[in-house]
Amino acid sequence: MRNSSSWPNTTMDSFLSLFDPNQPDDGFDEEPDIRNNNISSYSNTSSGQNTAANSGGSSSESELDGVKSNKIIIDFDQGMLPPEPQLGNIEYKLKLINPSKQRFEHLVTQMKWRLREGHGEAIYEIGVSDSGHLHGLNEKDMNASLCTLKQMAHKLGASTSVLRRKYVAGRRSVAEVLVRKIPDDQHNIEVRVAVLGGADAGKSTLLGVLTQGEFDNGRGRARLNMFRHMHEIQSGRTSCISHETLGFDTQGNIINYKYNEMMTAEEISDRSTKLVTFMDLAGHRRYMRTTVQALSGYSPHYAMLVVSAGGGFNGTSQEHLSIVRALDMPFFVVITKTDITSPDQTIQELKNLLATIGCRKVPFVVTNTDEVISAGSNQLSENIVPIFCVSNVTGSGLNLVTRFLYVLSPSVSNSEKERLEQESCEFHIDEIFRVSEVGPVVGGLLVKGVLTENMSMKIGPLPCGSFHSVTVHTIHRNKAPCRVVRAGQSASLSFTPNQQLPALRSGMVLLADTGNPDDEPYGTLFFQAKVSVLFHATAIYVGFQTTVHIGSIRQTAIIRGIMGGEKIGTNDSASVMFQFVGHPEYVRPGMRVLFREGSNKGIGVVTQVFPLNKTLNNC
Repeated sequence: MRNSSSWPNTTMDSFLSLFDPNQPDDGFDEEPDIRNNNISSYSNTSSGQNTAANSGGSSSESELDGVKSNKIIIDFDQGMLPPEPQLGNIEYKLKLINPSKQRFEHLVTQMKWRLREGHGEAIYEIGVSDSGHLHGLNEKDMNASLCTLKQMAHKLGASTSVLRRKYVAGRRSVAEVLVRKIPDDQHNIEVRVAVLGGADAGKSTLLGVLTQGEFDNGRGRARLNMFRHMHEIQSGRTSCISHETLGFDTQGNIINYKYNEMMTAEEISDRSTKLVTFMDLAGHRRYMRTTVQALSGYSPHYAMLVVSAGGGFNGTSQEHLSIVRALDMPFFVVITKTDITSPDQTIQELKNLLATIGCRKVPFVVTNTDEVISAGSNQLSENIVPIFCVSNVTGSGLNLVTRFLYVLSPSVSNSEKERLEQESCEFHIDEIFRVSEVGPVVGGLLVKGVLTENMSMKIGPLPCGSFHSVTVHTIHRNKAPCRVVRAGQSASLSFTPNQQLPALRSGMVLLADTGNPDDEPYGTLFFQAKVSVLFHATAIYVGFQTTVHIGSIRQTAIIRGIMGGEKIGTNDSASVMFQFVGHPEYVRPGMRVLFREGSNKGIGVVTQVFPLNKTLNNC
């Protein structure tokens, strides 16, 4: 589900128009090239962190040498950095000392661009030349540069936080700084993380420890706050989607329910500049449909695969991993219960599994804070799979997980976000609630456009394929009221009281009401898609029934035609005609399709839609 990282020419033109790219980086003469100097020997940071990885980390670093050279990998322990990327949210600065007023304004404009590229977050490497060499600065110049950087951020209403500082060539140091600016129309920067893994892996317990701020007692106490139904408490198994939040302030301090005694979800959202929204998904195989629907419908930015050190990668965990890979979603792994069993065998299983499925990713075991920052940078380049080993009872390794979540950025580029916001509203309904004195409430994801209170919308499709007019009354995000929702954000909506509503169901959509009869939306029973079969034990023929997931849609469909052949098998691709069995759905070309039946699965993209007869408007 990951958006394409390609950049259009218009974005490049906008970038170059902001400032002269031929101008020297900071208005100062750069120091002589020290390419031949020994800059790979580092002293330890003041916090006493080891700069050299342990045996597990060393093997991961050696494997990283094979990563494609066009990927930006920020890792000080490599001895140098790749050349500064022209696009993206990473900026190199050799030094920032007493710039002129004109130069300062230029630097502020440059920072504004980097923040826009990083969806409100930018990474500044201080003491690093454009070519990626770690020149380093003495203490006085470094402090002056950090002060200037803070002034630049203040000019834009942003905050700065030093992620790490390394010493090179004696007393000279380089620093990595996170600059964060909350968009003017938002309370905070949000990252959605889906939590996957087999039953009894410790998913709900891990979320309980992270969001409640108290360790588990070894008997499942921490997970009780995550459950929504009595049968979940009695069985200890999650059966539905549970949403929890973890906040961070400008300096990376955790804001959760333990922040103070009377903390609420609304206060966590208000106090946080960075908000991580977890979706706790079911691990038992019988709830696989609900899990796949959440991954397809809510479009999380990342997936967190939780496995037990003793249980390893069982069948459900492997199934979850294959679905994440099919949706092209970046992911990381958390190995729990390390206080009981060593995680070494599970780590080896993961390495073998990644090699088997051929996804060209390298396992990277994170053991200290420096590796957390490197893992966060490499996560965006889609080359490594960060692995964290934790214990929910002793708390071992949890600080590395929270630090990683703090530096994790939304994977949607700013240009893509702006493009989606300019389109007409499209809200996918995933959940339906009934609240006393409010009425029906729908929860889901705004895929396109900008949605505001009192906005006229069309909801459907109805059984005949047509849509019904409604008005949005109130909006809630992260359990707090808000007035506007933008593309890529999840929310809950209520409707104007006393207005007539059709029978609501999951899979419906809310579309902007343009008032133009020619733009009237209609549902469809038939659609065509270009599909690829990831796995099937035999072959797929015409008449094959499968469960189709398209956004929040989850319905059985029949294959009515296979273009250019009679059957398709594993690794085959073809254009296929599907027919929904139950009722019409709203589908448009370009939507991603995931179909599965047992262990059989395939992916594809909708290429053509055949709306129901628009004259049949007798719902």
